[in-house]
Amino acid sequence: MAEFDIIVIGGGSAGSAVAGRLSEDGKRSVCLIEAGGNNNNFLVKTPGMMPFLLKNANWRFDTVPQKGLNGRIGYQPRGRGLGGSSAINAMVYIRGNKWDYDNWAAMGCDGWSYDEVLPWFKKSEGNERGGDAWHGGEGPLSVSDQKWLNPGSIAFVEAARNLQMPILDDFNGEKQEGIGIYQVTQKGGERWSAARAYVEPGRGRANLEIRTRSLVERLIVENGRVTGVQIKRGFSRETLKARGAVVLSAGAFGSPHILQLSGIGPGDHLREKGAEVVLDKPDVGSHLKDHIDFVSGYLTESKELIGDSLEGTVRMGKAIIEHRMRRTGIMTTPYAEAGGFWSSDPDVPAPDIQYHFVPAVLEDHGREKVKGHGFSCHACVLRPHSKGTVRLNDTDPSAPPRIDPNFLDDDRDIATLRKGVRNMQRIMEAPPLTDFKPTNRHPIDMADDDALDALIRARADTVYHPVGTCRMGADEDAVVDSRLKFRGLDGLYIADASIMPEIVSGNTNAPSIMIGERAADFIKADLAA
Repeated sequence: MAEFDIIVIGGGSAGSAVAGRLSEDGKRSVCLIEAGGNNNNFLVKTPGMMPFLLKNANWRFDTVPQKGLNGRIGYQPRGRGLGGSSAINAMVYIRGNKWDYDNWAAMGCDGWSYDEVLPWFKKSEGNERGGDAWHGGEGPLSVSDQKWLNPGSIAFVEAARNLQMPILDDFNGEKQEGIGIYQVTQKGGERWSAARAYVEPGRGRANLEIRTRSLVERLIVENGRVTGVQIKRGFSRETLKARGAVVLSAGAFGSPHILQLSGIGPGDHLREKGAEVVLDKPDVGSHLKDHIDFVSGYLTESKELIGDSLEGTVRMGKAIIEHRMRRTGIMTTPYAEAGGFWSSDPDVPAPDIQYHFVPAVLEDHGREKVKGHGFSCHACVLRPHSKGTVRLNDTDPSAPPRIDPNFLDDDRDIATLRKGVRNMQRIMEAPPLTDFKPTNRHPIDMADDDALDALIRARADTVYHPVGTCRMGADEDAVVDSRLKFRGLDGLYIADASIMPEIVSGNTNAPSIMIGERAADFIKADLAA
């Protein structure tokens, strides 16, 4: 039986940071377990190949039918393999708003105010602009300006400027509200996932063992302590022991799923599924929050936008060759090139709408092909009130979890999204975007609340930011405490987006990495004590 000081479950954004940091000083043995592969290939490394990752390096989860979305089944792509979702995402580097973290602290999460988490954001960040009061310049996670911009993305920013909206070149500095070009997690024109930042540099370490294509089936619990994990690789099973701690970093879906497979979660639900109840913990898999998102698409006469045509195919073929030779050009695109943050009401404490502008037409998360050229824009509700659950479908560890985001269950969410979509249309139909001669693919009377609500319910879905299913808190019902220790069992930490007590006002990759950085420091201190 293999034995390690620390076992980290999940090589995603947070798990990569945890394993990398805990193994870098050589003082403890670390085993990183990942269900997927290495993700060290052309598709993952080339930013512009992101659409082709939908069928690769992706769990491709579905939700249960969503009553708020006309009973539609939602799609939940999540990264599979080292780097997790940072290996398949749009690479947008956003931390969220200062208010988010101050609110966490006000909710009882001691040590998680913005001023207290900022040092770990800076520690992780290697911004090519250099370090300053807000940014780190030497961290392992490469953050860069985009090397190539589509003319449509530039026009989007200018359209917002023409509408007197503020323009920003840094969404992670003193202010967040405004429109601009996003910075991205790239280095030298390639995707820089959390695995490339934290795991790959440690591959030669004698104290770091990386086990890919290994599915964690359950945690081993002995006398109130998590002492190891049972994994399956191919047709063989193995139990790995942890002398010091097990760190669960399988994400907002994977972490509560593994806990419930281990008999840790809502007792009635576990008994209903035929699972032995090791610990009745109702909040495991509860409090799921995600950013509900609406996408507007426009076809254009101009072929400067990315699109499906003979001309577009030839151009992308040439772009692939250019990227392979020089790491420059169109294939460095993150697709979500531009965007920003907007407040739907003057009384909100921070912007509550985020935009992602894409110089291509998107339908059904890019799974539906659209002929021709055009552009799209996402509008998402940053602080939704609706919350859902993650539960077992059955006790088979290889079966997907039962995911219910419960989108638009709270009427306040659709009211906020309605405002965000209307403002988005103002930008999309303002000059100089009008120079592309755009045609809205789903035109309605935007002044008609009923028509707009019907369109939203027919088309809205996730923008890929699930959190909160193993929430942090000071109360006994919380799944982890403010040092990310599991409440109710010894020897177990959770470090990923599932611990967020409330969803952040922005993309979740950078905060997940920050959580991993903090977890590593907490664990080092606890094991040294």
